[in-house]
Amino acid sequence: MRVGVVIPACNAAPWIGAAIASVLAQTYEDWTLVVVDDGSTDGTSDVVTGFVDSRIRLIRQDNAGVSAARNRGADALRRMRKGRGERGRAVLYLDADDLLAPDALSRLVAALDTSPDAVAAIGPYAFVDTGTVRRPPSGDILRRLLVGNLFANGGHLLVRSDALRAAGGFLPGIAYGEDWEFWIRIALRGPFAAVPGRNPVLFVRQQVGGAYHRLAANPAAFTPCMDAIFSNPALLTRFGPRRLAALRRRTEAENDWIIGRELIRHGRGHDGLVRLRCSVSAAFSVKRAVLLAIAHALPMLPPAWRGPFRLYARAVETRANFACSVPTRPCGRKMMNITSRLP
Repeated sequence: MRVGVVIPACNAAPWIGAAIASVLAQTYEDWTLVVVDDGSTDGTSDVVTGFVDSRIRLIRQDNAGVSAARNRGADALRRMRKGRGERGRAVLYLDADDLLAPDALSRLVAALDTSPDAVAAIGPYAFVDTGTVRRPPSGDILRRLLVGNLFANGGHLLVRSDALRAAGGFLPGIAYGEDWEFWIRIALRGPFAAVPGRNPVLFVRQQVGGAYHRLAANPAAFTPCMDAIFSNPALLTRFGPRRLAALRRRTEAENDWIIGRELIRHGRGHDGLVRLRCSVSAAFSVKRAVLLAIAHALPMLPPAWRGPFRLYARAVETRANFACSVPTRPCGRKMMNITSRLP
C-alpha cells in the first residue's frame, strides 16, 4: 500500500524538523510526504528543504488556513498518482508539531490490510507533556463521533484514498472543529479498523496558543462546525430527524462541558461553572457530577488535585476570584446545584 503523508505548516520552524524526521524514521518505507507551507514567515520552508529525500515534496502557498493546506496536500498526492487510481493507497494528516512512532505506518497499514471493509485505520496516541495514552474506539463509530471528537488529530488515522475522494475535503470556512466534521463524513462511509495494542502510533504536543487553547472556551467557535455537521443530509437519512435532533442535544451538552472546563482553565471560574452545570443538567452522569463538585471546590484544592481543571500558566498569573454561587444558565433560567445531590 502506498501511503501519502500531508503536513500543513504555518510558522512551524521550531518543530517541523522533528516531525519530518519521524516520517523518515518509519520502518514502512513506501510513502510520499507533502509539506504545505501555509504562508510561514519564520523559515519553515528552509527547514523542509534541508531534508534531502526524493519522497519529500514542499508546496508553498499564501496563508489560507489549515483546511486549505490539507486539501492542497491531498490534491498534490492525487495528481502525483494520476492515472493509477486510488485503490491500494491511503493518506495520513500529520500536524507539524507532532511525532510518529517509528512503526506507526507499518501498524496502520497492517490494520487496513486485514480489514478490507474499513475506510480508515486508527491507533493509540500519547500526549508528550503528560505521557497519557489514549486508544480511540473502532468499528462503526459514527454515533459516538457525533457526540464529540474522538481523535487527537489526523496523525493517528490512516484513511483510504477512495474514501477521502468520496467524502470530499476539509471545509475551509470552519476555524475550529474542522477535523471533527471531516471525520464524521469519513465515518459515514464505513467502519474504522483498530491497530492492536496500546503502544502509541502518534505523540502529540499540546501547544499554548494553538487552536484548541485559543478557541475551545469560546461558545461561538463551535457554531460553524456544529451547523456543518448537523445540516449534512446524509446524517438525516441515516438517523432520521427525531434521533438526529436528540443527538445534537447530547452533542451540545458535551460542548458545554468542554467550554466550561476550558473557561475554568483560563481563569474564568464563574462562567465555567455555568457551562458545566448546563452540561450535567442536560446529560447527567455520575462521573461528570463528581467532577462538577470538584470544580466547585477548586479554590480549596492544591494545583496537583485540580485534575482536568488545572489552570493554564497565563491564567494563574491573571486569574480573578473564583465565584461559586449558583449562576444563571445562558438560556436565562436558574439551574439547580447538582452537587447538592451528591453524598
